[in-house]
Amino acid sequence: MAVHRDNLRMVGKLAVVAVGMFAFGYALIPIYKHVCEALGINVLAVSERQVPGNSSAVPANTQVDTSRTITVEFDANARGPWEFKPERRSLQVHPGELATVMYEFQNVQNHRMAAQAIPSYAPRNAAPHFNKLECFCFNQYVLEPGERKEWPVAFVIDPKLPKDVTTITLSYTFFEVGGKTPPAPVASVVTGKEQS
Repeated sequence: MAVHRDNLRMVGKLAVVAVGMFAFGYALIPIYKHVCEALGINVLAVSERQVPGNSSAVPANTQVDTSRTITVEFDANARGPWEFKPERRSLQVHPGELATVMYEFQNVQNHRMAAQAIPSYAPRNAAPHFNKLECFCFNQYVLEPGERKEWPVAFVIDPKLPKDVTTITLSYTFFEVGGKTPPAPVASVVTGKEQS
């Protein structure tokens, strides 16, 4: 009889443990969601939040200055025998607005080539306000003979851009890394004897 009673007690304890484990597993989903929201580590929990008044509304980007329009001109220079050009010559954007433009490149040489682009800006005071989020100029690339690529430039113009700047020119010079590209021409100096 004592053994039978001990067995019943053990079954009762195991049943309580099983029910407790089931309840904990069931409660784990809302606990996980609340912990992730509190710590800000669950991307899905952030996107599931409801906007008061309208569940389908997306918060507007308040950093975009719609009162101003900046014309961005795109220029491409190649230091070597290949094709390099932007998909468009200009784009109008508002400061704070994300914009993307594609650049096309083709290695027309008969050998593999490593190349990189260097950006420049006009006017110069616009450079600190031209923020590139993605750019092919960040890396060197190796292209096979005849290989064609397209690369994006994603950028945002800082709303603190001086008010007198209405046009920015983004210019890239694409050059072969380690190649035998001829140096840029140097202006010759004319001496007094040569002038007479």
